[in-house]
Amino acid sequence: MTDSTTTTPSGAPAKSRAEAQKADATAALAGASSLTSEDRAPMKSTTPTQRAVKATVKHILMILASLAMIYPLLWMLVSSLRPNEAIFREPGILLTTLEFNNYVQGWNALSHPFSHFLWNSAIVVFASILANLIACSMAAYAFARLDFKFKVPMFAAMLLTIMLPVHVVIIPQYILFSNLGWVNTFLPLIVPKILATDSFFIFLMVQFIRGIPKDLDEAARIDGAGHIRIFFQVILPLMVPALATTTIFTFMWTWNDFFSQLIFLTSPDMYTVPLALRAFIDSTGESNWGGMFAMSIISILPLFLIFLFGQRFLIKGMATTGIK
Repeated sequence: MTDSTTTTPSGAPAKSRAEAQKADATAALAGASSLTSEDRAPMKSTTPTQRAVKATVKHILMILASLAMIYPLLWMLVSSLRPNEAIFREPGILLTTLEFNNYVQGWNALSHPFSHFLWNSAIVVFASILANLIACSMAAYAFARLDFKFKVPMFAAMLLTIMLPVHVVIIPQYILFSNLGWVNTFLPLIVPKILATDSFFIFLMVQFIRGIPKDLDEAARIDGAGHIRIFFQVILPLMVPALATTTIFTFMWTWNDFFSQLIFLTSPDMYTVPLALRAFIDSTGESNWGGMFAMSIISILPLFLIFLFGQRFLIKGMATTGIK
């Protein structure tokens, strides 16, 4: 009489293996049933009400922080609408009177209408922007794409100048420009930028150009293009975010520059906006605080507009150059 139990190639009965698998499954079910109700309970998710409360609290905190940051600007705006005798006497930013005469008097309070000083600042700013865009982009292309002797030490020296305070070099610069007869002109404020002295913008553009694939350069070189044509027709059109960032920062820094303009501009006819605002304060006589605050509000408007319309280029330029 033959045995009905089959054997596997390894020699173990198939029936015994099935019984072992059934025993393992039974043990697993027993272990699962031994879990407590706390172990089997799913994690509680936040309700829509809780999420709405958290979002409301977060926005309230952000609004309070924003108010704290813009409080000086609001105080200056309110002060420009108060009489001179009430500016420092009335606390807070609540208006009891509207003194629009501050804007009229402030516009004509100095030796020239305030539009004269706005025009002087515009000349310096736009010349500086043009010089920085041309000179810094060409220097950045040289550091990013060309191979020349002492390239690495020169780039390192250029980066070191970023950490050099302007107060260290202002005296040698003044002596040089005085010997050239450039003091009390706009040349000391513009000519250095033609020589690519703003190392920060060179570094920013170098980082951007390094992110552009060199395959584009090779393709243009195969078509017979040299470095000049590659720079103007291939690299420069792709550098719009970096150029926009340079434009915005140059505008802001030059428009607000007080120290350099105070050193090199000595005549009221050549004053820019920061120097004109300083002229409202007289340490030996009566200061026109209302007119100064009114003209300060007017001088802030160009900065506000250029940042408002250029912020998307600024964010894109900073994000694509690795200087986040």
